[in-house]
Amino acid sequence: MSWQRPKPETRRRTLLQEQIVALLPRLRRFARNLTGEADNADDLVQMACERSLERLDQYRDGTRLDSWLYRIVYTQWIDRTRRRQRRSAQAETFRNLQEMSGTGESSPRRIVSFMDIKNALGHLPEENKAAILLVAVEGHTYAEAASVLEVPVGTVASRVARARNMLAEHFCEDKPRMVKIHQGALGRER
Repeated sequence: MSWQRPKPETRRRTLLQEQIVALLPRLRRFARNLTGEADNADDLVQMACERSLERLDQYRDGTRLDSWLYRIVYTQWIDRTRRRQRRSAQAETFRNLQEMSGTGESSPRRIVSFMDIKNALGHLPEENKAAILLVAVEGHTYAEAASVLEVPVGTVASRVARARNMLAEHFCEDKPRMVKIHQGALGRER
């Protein structure tokens, strides 16, 4: 009985699988913020992991594994969302929330709860939501987010700016002041 050294491709695959497992908490957080629901997020991450493991041979050494996986999660989410065609319903719901939030609480000192933020994020258009989550929550630069989303850096910047403005409008009528607050709280251009 002789011991055989694992093939380089087998070692590479095993190493990548271990790295994917280590990234699961970050992928789940990203997916939960995209979907707004833990069960849907877990399903999304599972689908993305299955896809990544099936296509591990497509991963190019030297690229960021986390960006590759975020892209797979994002693509899976977009596919699911498009199938449900919720884009117009989300925009209508967001407009209704804006009208209902006109309660006079427009002070920048208003305490915004986690659930308020999560709810507001849930009503952003998909592309704006993904951009703000990658930049503000996950800490990616605009260039990294552009790579994940496969769009130009300027597109990411405008999506983040629009998301900030929509969030500011949602939380307060004093839009210019809140935009500055949100830029500080949600990450700066990089």
